[in-house]
Amino acid sequence: MIIADAGFFYALADADDAWHGRAARALHTHDEGWITTWPVLTEATHLLTRWIGTDAAQALLRDVAAGGIAVWQWDAPQTERLAHLMERYASLPMDLADGSLVLLAEHLGHGRILTTDERDFGAYRFKSCEPFHNLLADERHG
Repeated sequence: MIIADAGFFYALADADDAWHGRAARALHTHDEGWITTWPVLTEATHLLTRWIGTDAAQALLRDVAAGGIAVWQWDAPQTERLAHLMERYASLPMDLADGSLVLLAEHLGHGRILTTDERDFGAYRFKSCEPFHNLLADERHG
């Protein structure tokens, strides 16, 4: 499973987005499976609704409902870890959506991610030391 961030979902839907080409070329990774979190979907549907329209947000949710995108939910006790991560990365700052993806990486044991947020996911570490591997950044360089 590959972790998917809100910016990736937005870039897929917006042909005018600077990341659209890279996001479209990453569609082949869907065969491996995409996974995200509810806070990321909240952010993505907000962006889609605001800048593209409700049809785009509904299409994303329908893909989730059809099983095309898996949604992971952390256990309640891990919320304390989220607070710790947000404190650790307060200078960026880290939001709930990003923190949930760090927890997800820790759960999966890898940081392979589709994101347009190079700055933050270049700084974040899961399991306190492991870097993320942004597949969209790879697409730009290769």
